[in-house]
Amino acid sequence: MTGSTRVEELLLYRRFKDAKIFDDMVWVIENLDYDGKEKYGMDTLRASYYDCISALVEMAGSYGFEGNLWHTYLTYLLVNHENVFSTACEIVGAVEGSINDIAKHDFEIFRGLYAFDLNEIEEKTGVYAMRYLMRYRNTERCSKTFNRRIRDRICSLTVALEQSRDVDEFMEHMVEFYRDFGVGKLGLHKAFRIEHTEEGVEILPIKNIAHVRLDDLVGYEIAKKKLLANTEAFVSGRKANNCLLFGDAGTGKSSSIKGILNQYYERGLRIIEIYKHQFQDLNDVIAQIKNRNYKFIIYMDDLSFEDFEIEYKYLKAVIEGGLEKKPDNVLIYATSNRRHLVREKFSDKEERRDDLHSSDTVQEKLSLVNRFGVQIFFCAPDKKEFQNIVRILAEKNGIRMPEEELLEEANKWELSHGGLSGRTAQQFIDYLLGQVC
Repeated sequence: MTGSTRVEELLLYRRFKDAKIFDDMVWVIENLDYDGKEKYGMDTLRASYYDCISALVEMAGSYGFEGNLWHTYLTYLLVNHENVFSTACEIVGAVEGSINDIAKHDFEIFRGLYAFDLNEIEEKTGVYAMRYLMRYRNTERCSKTFNRRIRDRICSLTVALEQSRDVDEFMEHMVEFYRDFGVGKLGLHKAFRIEHTEEGVEILPIKNIAHVRLDDLVGYEIAKKKLLANTEAFVSGRKANNCLLFGDAGTGKSSSIKGILNQYYERGLRIIEIYKHQFQDLNDVIAQIKNRNYKFIIYMDDLSFEDFEIEYKYLKAVIEGGLEKKPDNVLIYATSNRRHLVREKFSDKEERRDDLHSSDTVQEKLSLVNRFGVQIFFCAPDKKEFQNIVRILAEKNGIRMPEEELLEEANKWELSHGGLSGRTAQQFIDYLLGQVC
């Protein structure tokens, strides 16, 4: 292949996101005239080629990629492109039917892009910079976008695709990746938020997730056991319930949710964070995820409603009660400092005297919490439990201090920093770690 890429013939793998490097590199390749007569001025070709090289280096910094950066970028496009073939492989692995022939047609074109000798561009343009990008070593073996396992798998997939003997082997590698990791943003990221755009509701990845594990949360063993049991059943494809984590502030409710995400991510668990002003978009969100081969927890942090707020009615309809059945791959997990979620006041009792159906009014406000089949209480620790949390956290963090002094300082800290809670204990430990020895 010299001068022609055939990318205009692609059938499935078209209209890539983040496609500027792809479009520019293809343009450079296709507009080189190898008989010495350039269709475009050499200065224009050089400028476009430099732009591509610069963009590939920036991409490597963001994604942690190594090796041949042009090839790794091509692999990145393939693993992110959601189409009828890639999403089918995500669900069942290898598929049957004519779609395989269409996919092979596209993969043959991509094999040509992997096989193209970039030295031809360099010799033609006199730009000898790509040689640094063919065996690129990153300054930091980390990614701002993917976790390390995904980053490493994309790099190893690139090598496998480079070395594929034919299009059948190329396709086998792609099918294996789709089956093991999925495709697109839902496959390659752990957690998401939603945004309402002019085009509708968009699910966007959250790229910086705290790497909290449940073992990092000291205490609350009964609460964690209940949460794990429900989540294990869900991820394993068994019946599971929507879950409400309620109780005192700073007791690890939100940290527990992050912990189960990190624990079950590799088994296909994903979390979408949503706020109550976005509840009207819940049906659109569920419509986008209901046919994907993942288990989704829709996560609502610090959930509560004032008596004048009606958003809880959207949530009630989505959880249970609408005509359309909630998909089996979706659960709702919420955290709250209130058990009953919808605020009730003593003045409500006075109003109910004038309400002919006061019991109906009470049930209207209680019915939301009753739709969470699992309700887990997180209680603030007593003094003894608080001191035990401090001891364990100090040991985990390598703090060397006489126990009597440690606990005395911890007691002083909690008196002026929010009282007895796991959060206060962690803040105290962070304070000690921040002191100059």
